[in-house]
Amino acid sequence: MQKKDGLLKWMGLALLMGGAIGIVPAAAQAAYPEKPITIVVPFAAGGAADTLGRVLADKIGQKVGQPVIVENKPGAGTLIASNHVANAKPDGYTLLLAASSLGTIPSINKDVKYDPVESFVPITQVASVVHVISVNPDVPVSNVKELIEHLRKNKGKISYASLGTGSSTQLEAEMFKSMADVDMQDIPYKGSAPALTDLIAGRVQVMFDAWASTGPYAKAGKVKVLAVTTDKPSASIPDMPTISEAVPGFSAMPWLGLVAPKGTPAQVADVIYQAVHESVQQDDVKAKFKTLGLDVIASDPATFGQFIKKDVKTWSDVIRKANITVNP
Repeated sequence: MQKKDGLLKWMGLALLMGGAIGIVPAAAQAAYPEKPITIVVPFAAGGAADTLGRVLADKIGQKVGQPVIVENKPGAGTLIASNHVANAKPDGYTLLLAASSLGTIPSINKDVKYDPVESFVPITQVASVVHVISVNPDVPVSNVKELIEHLRKNKGKISYASLGTGSSTQLEAEMFKSMADVDMQDIPYKGSAPALTDLIAGRVQVMFDAWASTGPYAKAGKVKVLAVTTDKPSASIPDMPTISEAVPGFSAMPWLGLVAPKGTPAQVADVIYQAVHESVQQDDVKAKFKTLGLDVIASDPATFGQFIKKDVKTWSDVIRKANITVNP
């Protein structure tokens, strides 16, 4: 009887210890975050992405009770920042404010070491960057359908401004050329400002670019904006038609989102996602996004992960067909 009682006591103690051990990881995860979080921004300070990153850092910090620091790591078309975060410790304390280039660069640059799908844990697609197609005011068109007809009548005579190899502006134009069966010559620039200057002057005739850059010139009558690049109207300029109305299936949505290194726990990603999702519902954040030319998305991690896979496939096809590369 004593042996039986002793065995029961031993089993009870073992179960108690096992239960306690099982609680430790959950308790540790529940404590996140216990120290400051860093959001790595792949662009220089002062731009729209940097401003967005700082808005998010402030709001996330308020929600999770820890400081959130923005660290700018510009260069190599966002490659420097992406590589840095891909190799960071997967503990939730180093996040990347990723841009569309996260998925496009590996198809352009053969030396990229990360995989846009496998090397990161998706957290949330924060926003889409509103892009538009615009033309010089002297181009005799008022909509995308007329532009297509004009391009076909003037094959080889029309040029478009881009922000360089692999930029969203170039990829959108090449997608448009392919889907609309038209021809335009790419003239690369080092930034939106000089490209828009030449568009206004008529040295180039067409340009895909962010509404935040193009909008002021459109309102001043210096350029004609024909449509947004998304397949649905933009919340920022809801009355603007879409390219897909003239070119069925056309959809280009540059984006900004948060990702973490592969291996980051799903519970950690969800903490950040919930903080962002709640923050972007606030009126001051919505207003700030609109001034930056951004439409709020704030998708959940699973939805964002599926979007990245689809986006990578879409642009890899465009890049392959247009033979775009930085190291042939």
